[in-house]
Amino acid sequence: MQKPKKFDRNLIVVGGGAAGLVTAYISAAIKARVTLIEAGKMGGDCLNTGCVPSKALIMCARQAHRARCAGEFGVVLHEPTINFPRVMQHIKESIKTIEPNDSVERYNELGVEVLKGTAELIDPWTVKTQLNSGGEKILTARAIVLATGAEPSVPPFPGLDQVNYLTSDTLWERFSQLKTPPHRLVLLGGGAIGCELAQAMARLGSEVVLVERSDTILLELDADVSAAVAEALTLDGVKILTDHEAVEFEGVPDREGGILIVENKGDRVKLEFDEVILALGRKAKVTDEGLENLDLLDNGRLKLDGYLRTRYPHILAAGDVAGPYQFTHMASHQAWYAAVNALFGDIKKFAVDYSLVPSAVFVDPEVATVGLSEKTASEQGVNYEITRYDIEHLDRAIVDGARRGFVKVLTVPGKDKILGVSIVGENAAELIAEFILAMKHGLGLNKILSTIHIYPTMSEANKFVAGNWKRAHAPAAILRFLEVFNRWRRN
Repeated sequence: MQKPKKFDRNLIVVGGGAAGLVTAYISAAIKARVTLIEAGKMGGDCLNTGCVPSKALIMCARQAHRARCAGEFGVVLHEPTINFPRVMQHIKESIKTIEPNDSVERYNELGVEVLKGTAELIDPWTVKTQLNSGGEKILTARAIVLATGAEPSVPPFPGLDQVNYLTSDTLWERFSQLKTPPHRLVLLGGGAIGCELAQAMARLGSEVVLVERSDTILLELDADVSAAVAEALTLDGVKILTDHEAVEFEGVPDREGGILIVENKGDRVKLEFDEVILALGRKAKVTDEGLENLDLLDNGRLKLDGYLRTRYPHILAAGDVAGPYQFTHMASHQAWYAAVNALFGDIKKFAVDYSLVPSAVFVDPEVATVGLSEKTASEQGVNYEITRYDIEHLDRAIVDGARRGFVKVLTVPGKDKILGVSIVGENAAELIAEFILAMKHGLGLNKILSTIHIYPTMSEANKFVAGNWKRAHAPAAILRFLEVFNRWRRN
């Protein structure tokens, strides 16, 4: 394989999801000649089958929940009627409204050439595109960024071929064909996707069973956080089966749906369903781009260094295909490094900063985390103190009827330096932004405490947890002196 003496493009980006779009945008903004190749819909999983449709579904479900709870505020409503086709229409309208931001036309205007088709790396510098419109186009590039995303993991369960199972990618098309929510819905997998869908569909009227093989849902989170989510889902009618292993599926003649057989401590249980969703994680999409021919894979995954580079320094990856975090905001974060390292890595390169990676689970109440949890701190041997504030005491939470949750902060023992934060509560994903900024710029709890927060807002919870830390670290000797001093002044 001989390196070309000159190139058609500075950069070719394979994949039009969050990572690919941002990589192409940044590269075009600094006047590189860029081609982006995407076979499917622009916007990738996030826009079409992930973040956007799932959050639109969650919002519809929240309206149903609010209607049921309105009596607590003196507004008595009957049980809401779920117009499921209208729910799905809202989801489609949300996607359609956001679509222009990720469109071919917009990126053409930004200076990015967009090819609709399937890409294949012929050699380390050459990409062949089988165009959707017919024919092919072969281009050389000085650098290539792989942003091909991820796809649902589907284990080979016995009998799976006998049922029409769904994944987070395929459920939207199926649900768009339904007149009513599925009567009996089984969700396999107690991670973020499974929990979000379980609560939303239960609120929309489905009988939901959530099956998780581990002893808790949201296994990566602290026990008190996952317990709070489990309680919330249970209150919404979700039946949670932890410590239950999926064994096999059985089809049912002459009707949709089927049976999932699960096992717990040797006992088997049959779960009948009308629809089943596999939410068992996502794996990097690396099968169709000629990557094996270039020896870029290691056990089915791209092997990357800290600069997002493969064994060929000019071939990089970003987003879900790169890992280790499969978040849209991480894809955008990595995209800057991918673009800069691809274009200028031979002059100056930058290692990806993973020091602060926030995440959220959009259940109700929401969960948001950043930095170390108790679990990860213990695993890493990091000493810490815990300060907690229960949101049930917050004035705004009381008047809003949103008293479930807490703010938990891990700090360096004896100091206000923040090591990590976990928030469970209304709009937790918004509340945690203050802590992300503080940690990024080395601001401690004293700085948060001394910042004016608007009353009455949920954001006061951040100030109050800082106040709890301050009280726990009040200087005892000085307080004793002040007690004596003030008594003396009274006399």
